[in-house]
Amino acid sequence: MIKDKQCFILTAYGVLCLWLIEEVVWMYTNLIFFDTAGQAAFREFLKSEFSEENILFWLACEEYKKVKSTSKMNAMANKIYSEFVKVQAPREINIDCGTRDSITKNISSPNINSFDNAQKIIYSLMAKDCYPRFLRSDLYKALLKKSQSRNKER
Repeated sequence: MIKDKQCFILTAYGVLCLWLIEEVVWMYTNLIFFDTAGQAAFREFLKSEFSEENILFWLACEEYKKVKSTSKMNAMANKIYSEFVKVQAPREINIDCGTRDSITKNISSPNINSFDNAQKIIYSLMAKDCYPRFLRSDLYKALLKKSQSRNKER
């Protein structure tokens, strides 16, 4: 059954609901994103494409969500804002002006969700644009070959 771009796949364990069709490849292959070597290779690829700010922003947001102290949250929010979000930031991310304006308006009193919309935009950008190109890159192919060699040795 396909409804609202969702895909349902019948498996040996029952029906598995997957996210949007465009996200399926990302979901199956993003395991490399959470693997240290895979993450380093993806970051290196993004650096070669002059878009390393995407992964750095995403990772900074993940760290930000772990902060419990209000003072640390304020400091970290301002650092993320200054480095990635504000106009002409050193590593300015590509987000729409509405999202940027919303963060700017609320940066004086940040909360755990302050960067959620921007993080989702950047995640989607990586999933639909950067990551598919990474999967076709020589860098990824070398990583895959190395991983397969290690698995054969076991």
